[in-house]
Amino acid sequence: MGDLKLRLLSALVLGPAVLLLVWLGGLPFAALVVVAGLGFLWEWLTITGTARSAPHGILAYLVLVTAFGLQLSGLPGMGLVVVLLGAALVWGLGISAERSPAARWAAEGVVYTGLSMLSLFALREGSHGAVFLFYLLVVVWSTDVCAYFVGRFVGGPKLWRRVSPNKTWSGSLGGLGFAVAFAGLYAHLTGAQGVVGWMALAALLSAASQAGDLMESALKRRFSVKDSSHLIPGHGGIMDRIDGLVAAAILAALLGLAFGGSLMGPVSGFGLT
Repeated sequence: MGDLKLRLLSALVLGPAVLLLVWLGGLPFAALVVVAGLGFLWEWLTITGTARSAPHGILAYLVLVTAFGLQLSGLPGMGLVVVLLGAALVWGLGISAERSPAARWAAEGVVYTGLSMLSLFALREGSHGAVFLFYLLVVVWSTDVCAYFVGRFVGGPKLWRRVSPNKTWSGSLGGLGFAVAFAGLYAHLTGAQGVVGWMALAALLSAASQAGDLMESALKRRFSVKDSSHLIPGHGGIMDRIDGLVAAAILAALLGLAFGGSLMGPVSGFGLT
């Protein structure tokens, strides 16, 4: 109960702040994404030991900061972001093959973080960007919270004991079911057309959110780490808090692009613009 109270207090402080910055958009939202992204990458490098063992972790960090610094300054940096992230991946894999496996982890971390940041920026673009990001947060947060409570009260077979021994199938399905229901309610209240379609999309995003959570659990288990850090009381680190969100955001951006969205406005692919 003590852990639950601490998690609740942290959520009550951070949740409204995140919602406010999403609603404001512009520089406040960009600052939120960059700070969270850099924290996410730093925790990735720390977990994998890259930050301590070799300079390529620092270089990956600088590549990401430089690319998004250009973007935030108003320069045409989006193409440069893609180029730099691709170069970081190739460079990291090359070093990995010759010198240290840690370089591969650094390269994968910078690419995953970059894709996450790029997706969040893209989803916020346009007149309906805030509406869609609120929808995404509804899906991810309801998945996380409801899976936690359903899993604790219902129990049952474990989802993937070797990777995350506390997660159950009941919690996973419960989180997905509640996410679909809350997404349908949100779509109805905001006047969106095709509520059933939004509920179907919520199921995909909820599954992606849970996959992102499991991926982080697998990464931490691979390197024998319990929490990514201790920055957020009751929640661990930034990765522990947004692992599901970034995975769902990447999938949402990819789906938006596939169904007619532009690079900086995939929300249009969902028929919102």
